[in-house]
Amino acid sequence: MRIGESLWFTWEGDEYQPAQVGSHIYYTNGHVDLEKDVVKGALASLIQRDGIAFSLGNSYFMVESATVSHLAAGYADGDYHPTIADLDGLSVRHEIELEGLFDITIVEVSE
Repeated sequence: MRIGESLWFTWEGDEYQPAQVGSHIYYTNGHVDLEKDVVKGALASLIQRDGIAFSLGNSYFMVESATVSHLAAGYADGDYHPTIADLDGLSVRHEIELEGLFDITIVEVSE
């Protein structure tokens, strides 16, 4: 496994509102700097492996033009999928108190 290969995951959580319809959402734990080569390269590689981009160069272009959000997330009632949290630790839309809050970086890429 290459450095950073397991850094990014497809977002399957709750309450994130994409800026664009049909975009692809990825996330990683913590607030990371997308300008770091290993961070950017890991995401670009995943985008290509997922079949979203036709080449690694195209993947890098997608990352460069992506929307990046540094947010917090937590879990509702032991749910496996993370839920976006507001500043008070509540879910954004349903105002449910979340447990195990952690920082995340979400990247939204469009084809």
